[in-house]
Amino acid sequence: MRHVISALCVLLLFTYACAYDPLDPTGNITIKWDVMSWTADGYVATVTVYNFQMFRHIIQPGWTLGWTWAKKEVIWSVVGSQTTEQGDCSKFKGNIPHCCKKTPTVVDLLPGVPYNQQFTNCCKGGVVAAWGQDPSQAISSFQLSVGQAGTSNKTVKLPKNFTLLAPGPGYTCGPAKIVPSTNFLTPDKRRKTQALMTWNVTCTYSQFLARKNPSCCVSLSSFYNDTITPCPSCACGCQNKKTCVKSDSKILSMVGVHTPKKDNEPMLQCTHHMCPIRVHWHVKQNYKDYWRVKIAITNFNYRMNYSLWALAIQHPNLNNVTQVFSFDYKPLVPYESINDTGMFFGMKYFNDLLMEAGPTGNVQSEVLLQKNMDTFTFKQGWAFPHKVYFNGDECMLPPPDTYPFLPNSAPTSLLTLPAFIFSLIFFLAVW
Repeated sequence: MRHVISALCVLLLFTYACAYDPLDPTGNITIKWDVMSWTADGYVATVTVYNFQMFRHIIQPGWTLGWTWAKKEVIWSVVGSQTTEQGDCSKFKGNIPHCCKKTPTVVDLLPGVPYNQQFTNCCKGGVVAAWGQDPSQAISSFQLSVGQAGTSNKTVKLPKNFTLLAPGPGYTCGPAKIVPSTNFLTPDKRRKTQALMTWNVTCTYSQFLARKNPSCCVSLSSFYNDTITPCPSCACGCQNKKTCVKSDSKILSMVGVHTPKKDNEPMLQCTHHMCPIRVHWHVKQNYKDYWRVKIAITNFNYRMNYSLWALAIQHPNLNNVTQVFSFDYKPLVPYESINDTGMFFGMKYFNDLLMEAGPTGNVQSEVLLQKNMDTFTFKQGWAFPHKVYFNGDECMLPPPDTYPFLPNSAPTSLLTLPAFIFSLIFFLAVW
């Protein structure tokens, strides 16, 4: 029985690591291939990347998509993207393919490319918004002309071994599956056309695969206690402790020091938690029917600013948000019967860009919540969030026994030792 239980625990852990996110259980990135026409030796396909994740978007330097051809296919041309390598095309005379590699790798084009190289929803540098934040910007697409391939539904072989970096690791892609052909409406919306063939690839994210340490942490405070509960020490790992920079260092005044590197290596401000991002939750005020919370997000990375940032928080009172003052807010209801999760993100052109570490490297807002008298309390840490995610990655919370407590309700840890000593003396006296 012990072995069976151990096996089940390992299976559950593996399943969770593979992608399941309790706050976004259906979130995924779907890559759709629509064959639009047949050619003499292959087909022309529109490839669309849909980010169906509610609060995890693809940041700079953007997505990188790869796969393995099933036969000896080549890419004659691409519109709206490009492959990173051409490969060996020496056997071709005259027209040279865009890419001859068995395992092509495709990236989005940068903004501002010539009009004849653009395609619908392309050329954003691979940056794709989260579906819950802006569905219209949660799409990226390009067009391929594939040669030396099948020229009918029966002879086309689906690509395999799909990989997705968005922009780093963490995504696992399943096999391509044929699905009902996509329908399209003409611009005048009076005629419907259909793809000749369609297949989908679904990729899911796991934070355990993306990195071994969290990328953000949470600190807590309240009006009823002077104690500030900081982020846990080395919450995001201390491997960058030797290369961190103090906030008053002269290095920060050097030209180009804030320029991101190709490998996105951070340059962190020296802190005890060593996290690029800290989220602070402050219980600010208490009214008769309402209570107010202040949320502040601070960036400690001198080489990274966060555009289109998103913050997801789980708290039981988010089912009754009265007003959010400086952020946009959207409730997330992954389970229809439970409304305890919400997404905060910046207002466009106001604070949707979280700047790099420094005087302007923070954004903040206040939230007014209406009380439910049956459940509301300041006791036992109820006023603090259960889960916090920044840009789709879960942040490390402090241990519950360190939360700010009400003055008349000291934590159990402070009462345990005196109570034990008193009990021991009483027992010895009686005995």
